[in-house]
Amino acid sequence: MTNAALEHANITVSDPEKTAKRLCDLFGWHIRWQGEAIHGGMTVHVGSDNSYLALYTPGKRTSMPASSYITTGGLNHVGIVVDDLDEVEKRVADAGYEPHSHADYEPGRRFYFHDDDDIEFEVVCYETVPA
Repeated sequence: MTNAALEHANITVSDPEKTAKRLCDLFGWHIRWQGEAIHGGMTVHVGSDNSYLALYTPGKRTSMPASSYITTGGLNHVGIVVDDLDEVEKRVADAGYEPHSHADYEPGRRFYFHDDDDIEFEVVCYETVPA
């Protein structure tokens, strides 16, 4: 069996540069690349040295579906693993986003938040869950 790892996911956002800056601030990531993309659009690659999100905006605006959970091929959420859940939750709240749906269960603790484009992020820490 070949060892496989997720390298990136490509997500359409309203402002790739603004979204990339926010993700860098929240998660300590960096911009790996940015430039022109298909359909007259632009993309910013933001993440770590091993994986990233490609944040794309088309040259022409489109409308978003009502809910990704009922749209085949829709994005339900992006999961981000962090070392210190409480620290990142504070950053998220300080940035003006509302952490919700907290859960502590094996294999970790987590919360969710929605960004300016209504993309849901799950933030999880795989530490020992209190009994």
